[in-house]
Amino acid sequence: MTDPVHSNPDGQAVIDSPRDEPPADLTYFAFAPSEKPEPARVVTSAGLSAMPDILANRYRIERLLGAGGMGAVYRARDLLAEQYGDPDPYVALKVLNPDFVESPDASAVLYSEFCLTRYLRHDNVLRVHGFHVDTLCQRAFITMELMRGLTLDKLLCERPLGLPWKELREIVVPLLDALAYAHARGVVHGDIKPSNIMLSEEGVRLFDFGLGRAEEGVLSSLPHLSRERFNAWTPGYAAPELLEHHSLTARADIYAVACVIYELASGKHPFRHLPSTQARDEHLDCGLRVPACLPNPCWPALQTALAFDAGARAITAGQMRHAFASPSSWPWVGKIPKPW
Repeated sequence: MTDPVHSNPDGQAVIDSPRDEPPADLTYFAFAPSEKPEPARVVTSAGLSAMPDILANRYRIERLLGAGGMGAVYRARDLLAEQYGDPDPYVALKVLNPDFVESPDASAVLYSEFCLTRYLRHDNVLRVHGFHVDTLCQRAFITMELMRGLTLDKLLCERPLGLPWKELREIVVPLLDALAYAHARGVVHGDIKPSNIMLSEEGVRLFDFGLGRAEEGVLSSLPHLSRERFNAWTPGYAAPELLEHHSLTARADIYAVACVIYELASGKHPFRHLPSTQARDEHLDCGLRVPACLPNPCWPALQTALAFDAGARAITAGQMRHAFASPSSWPWVGKIPKPW
C-alpha cells in the first residue's frame, strides 16, 4: 500500500486524495507500521520548539491556537476521521511546552488534566476526546473539542468599558454554574482567568485544568502531583494563599472568578493586575467601587469573593451563581460587608 502522505515539489507534506488510490484499510492512520518513518516536518512558532507535522500517525497539526505558561494548543485535523468522511474532522490538540517536557512527571501532569476534565460532564466545561502518546517523538498530548469563538481576554480588548448587565449575566451565570458543578464534584480548577474561558458558538466554556486538582477521595488513583514547583500561577488572578505556597482550595477559584467578573463588569481588573499579595499589602480593596452595570444586590457577593483573606472569602460558587441569576432574592441585600 502506498503511503498517502508525501511531499510535493515545494517540500510540503500533502495527502493523496482517496480518488487517486483509496486505502484498503480505513484505519491506516491509527495502525500503519512506522519502521521507516519519513523525516518529520515541523510546526514552529516564536518561543516554541519544533514539533512533528503529524502526531501519533493520525493528527496533522495545522496552526497554533494559543500558548500559556505550561502548554500550547494547536488546531489539528484527525486524518482517520477524515478518511471515514467526517464533515468536521478538526480537533484542538494540547502539548506541554518544552520547559516542562523534560520534567520526569510532565506526562503525568498532562494526564491528570485530561482525567479531571473528562470527569466533569457539564455543558460549560470543555469536552476532551483522548490522551495520546506519539512514540516516535515521545510527546504526550490531549485531543479535545475545537472551540470557535472568543476567549474573554480577547472579548475584553474589544469591550474596554465592560459589558452591560444583560450580556454580563449571560456569561457569568453559566461560568459560575460550571464552577459550582466542578467544586461539587470535588475538582478545583486552579487557574481561572479570562484566557481560560471562551464565549464559543455553543456557549461559555471553562477549560485548562492543568493546574487543577481533585480533592481527597476523588479520583484517588491519580498520582498526587505538586503543581507549585512549576510556578505557573497567574499572579493577577491567583489568590494570596497560592502565592504564599499554601494548598489550592475552592476558595482560590472563588477569588479568581471574582476578578474575572469584576473585569467583565467594569473593563478593569479590580487590582490593576497586580499580584494579589501586593494588592493586599497596598490595601487596594479599600478603593473598590461597584461597577456601574452591576445591580447593587450582586455587589455583596462579589465583594466577599474578592477578599484577600481566604477565611473571609466565605461564599461558594453556587451562592455567587444564585446572586447573579436572581439578584433581587440575594439575602445580603442592604448588608454590604465592611471593608476588610
